[in-house]
Amino acid sequence: MEGNYLVLILVGVIALFGIIGYNRLVGLRNAADKSFASIDAMAKKRYDLIPNLVATVSKYMEHERGTLTEITEMRARAMSGNISDNEKVDLENKINKAMGGIMVAVENYPDLKANQNFLQLQGSLNEIEEQLSAARRAYNAAVTDYNNACQMFPSNVFAMVFNFKTKPLFEISEVERQNVDVKKLFG
Repeated sequence: MEGNYLVLILVGVIALFGIIGYNRLVGLRNAADKSFASIDAMAKKRYDLIPNLVATVSKYMEHERGTLTEITEMRARAMSGNISDNEKVDLENKINKAMGGIMVAVENYPDLKANQNFLQLQGSLNEIEEQLSAARRAYNAAVTDYNNACQMFPSNVFAMVFNFKTKPLFEISEVERQNVDVKKLFG
């Protein structure tokens, strides 16, 4: 009789441990998804700004027409909704690089730099980029917590059993990791 109670208690403890582990993984995954949704909201703001920026800049920048076309195509792909989270991360990184290239190229066009419409768009873009940066940091923190839970014992057992998969981090490209050449900036 006493042995039955011990078995029931043991089964109850194991079930409780399983429920707590599963719920923790769900909570961490949902936090990461919520953080990704914040990035999506900020990216949407940027996507809405891109056509105005491209229209303003294209009047001045004939040499950068290919980059402007590429940004427009990436924006359309991002807005389509037919891409996975991993593809969104990759696309966001590519858009960041292309937008950075456009902002650097602006330095060669004094008339554009003085254009009031462009200055307002540039200010809005800078604000959105700062918000995106903060959202990416929050996402990376949430994903790190989630990925740790998916990979560390004992929660990794529940992650395997219930098919929880790790998520990608937002990372900067190798080009952006390079040191800035100050001579070129002031050359």
